[in-house]
Amino acid sequence: MKLNKLTLKDKKLIKRFLDIDRHDLSVYAFENIYIWRSLFDISWAEVDDNLCIFFKDNIGCFMYLAPLGRNKNKEAVKQAFCVMDRFNQNQDISRIENIEAKDAQFYKGLGYHTKVKSYDYLCLRSDLAALRGNQFKHKRASFNFFSRHYQGQYLSFSLKYKQECLALYNHWRKQRQNLSQDSTYGGMQEDSLKALTIMLNNFKGLNLTGRLVVIDKQIKAFTFGFKLNPETFCILYEITDLSIKGLAQFIFRQICGELTDYKYINIMDDSGLDNLKRVKLSYRPVKLIPAYIAKRYE
Repeated sequence: MKLNKLTLKDKKLIKRFLDIDRHDLSVYAFENIYIWRSLFDISWAEVDDNLCIFFKDNIGCFMYLAPLGRNKNKEAVKQAFCVMDRFNQNQDISRIENIEAKDAQFYKGLGYHTKVKSYDYLCLRSDLAALRGNQFKHKRASFNFFSRHYQGQYLSFSLKYKQECLALYNHWRKQRQNLSQDSTYGGMQEDSLKALTIMLNNFKGLNLTGRLVVIDKQIKAFTFGFKLNPETFCILYEITDLSIKGLAQFIFRQICGELTDYKYINIMDDSGLDNLKRVKLSYRPVKLIPAYIAKRYE
């Protein structure tokens, strides 16, 4: 099997395979694959009319998402595990991540240990744009506080703001570090910064929507996302100056109000962090979308 290193030139091919079926998990988008190339050696291969995408680092090799194709193909899965095994001294590392619920039984039927790894949080866009009712009372109050006390400009992103966005991320990261000394969370923030840098450096080649909030000529918030399917927009990043009350609620409500072509907003998973889980649940998701992982039985 020939492995091809992922480049922007592969976007058309990858999207062709992604578009064969509707996907609800946020990883099933070229944008959310490509940005991780600073952390992983990402490669792809076509096997029996299936596209397999491999992520490799100094720990080992795994599949970031399930093989893509018109038909589920056990031979493609078998060959994919052979590829991973070539790189992994410990074959327990070989695995397929982010399998969708509709496909989980297929992998169980092939004899793989298949279990839920995480959940994406899916919200109704109209709920997030309106913030009506008692369940959104605190979000609405924060939004109103910001609107009363700040003159924030809500703008579209352009590349001239790239360095300011990176500077804001680093400022936000320091604010977070002051609130939490968790080393795992700190590592995630560092990884996220690397992915953000790749995203901004390749913004023109990616199908992304970016919005900013500027206060006193300084960028104090940004958000980026992408179309996941005809009904769903995915929020990939939202970063704000934590010292400004209500700013997070303001930018989130603004972009949700703008995205009238979509029924749902996918706010991704919680990375296994309890605090992030609480925040995402506070937006009252209408559905938790499971992502499964398949590996051999030990």
